[in-house]
Amino acid sequence: MASYYNEHTILFLDGKFVKAADATMDLYSQSLHYGYSVFEGIRSYKTTEGQTRIFKAEEHFERLRNSASALNLPYTWDTAELIAATYEVLEKNSLQDAYIRPVVFAPANMSFVQNTISHITIQAWEMQPFLGAKLLRVMTSSFQRPNPKGFKITAKAAGHYVNSILASQEAKANGFDEALLTDMDGFVAEGPGANMFYEKEGQLFTPATGNILPGITRATVFELCAERGIRVTEKQITLDELKQADAAFFCGTAAEVIGWESLDDVTFKKNWNNALSKELQEAFRERVIENHREAKPAAIEQTGILVEG
Repeated sequence: MASYYNEHTILFLDGKFVKAADATMDLYSQSLHYGYSVFEGIRSYKTTEGQTRIFKAEEHFERLRNSASALNLPYTWDTAELIAATYEVLEKNSLQDAYIRPVVFAPANMSFVQNTISHITIQAWEMQPFLGAKLLRVMTSSFQRPNPKGFKITAKAAGHYVNSILASQEAKANGFDEALLTDMDGFVAEGPGANMFYEKEGQLFTPATGNILPGITRATVFELCAERGIRVTEKQITLDELKQADAAFFCGTAAEVIGWESLDDVTFKKNWNNALSKELQEAFRERVIENHREAKPAAIEQTGILVEG
């Protein structure tokens, strides 16, 4: 198992910095018993100037707030204060390239009555790209994304990730690197913890919102495409059309941008190293380490971002 902390690790818990080994939570917590909590996955990077920067910190903590609101979890914290606390967690643990996990969780409550308080923790640890660095063999999962009428799909809720764990475990048990989930109508949705794009004839396509978590890394890919004049279309995507793509990739905070070798053992047409998707993978890396020398700005109006369906 991965080592997330040791006897020296410091985390943030309800306004205090405490040793991870000494931190506790109530075993009667509604979060433990019912999966009723929200969280964020955030990364910090050592920039080309040697500084520590949290990538899109405001966006992540505002999404944490929105997720809590969607699930009726009380949220009383200020974004700027939480960002400052996160930088302090990084400093206290001598981390620069790190994965950061804020969690808002519920107190002891075995009823379904709305809580009047919540707890918060911010933890950080070293973590390589979640899906590794090599091209992925992806499998269409037998599991589907939850019905959006049954859950707040846009909330990053802990309980939703049981679905992700089952799908990912199924793929690995069948000899694949990761899963691809469809929505309840059979259209492509997302990976267990990442959004997806595919490339076809110099354009990008990605599932429309409604059955997916609208990822912050996904939004960054849109930004990179706008700067480069690359057309992006949001639409319903069938598995058959995806298998005819030139290239495809997952993107997410934990996974960053990682290409696919194949889907259900159907290999993509274009060599990854020659794909536009590879260029975006490299551009993303330059963005997060704030290496602006490699940026290739283009007028945003050159980019068509379309929504179909």
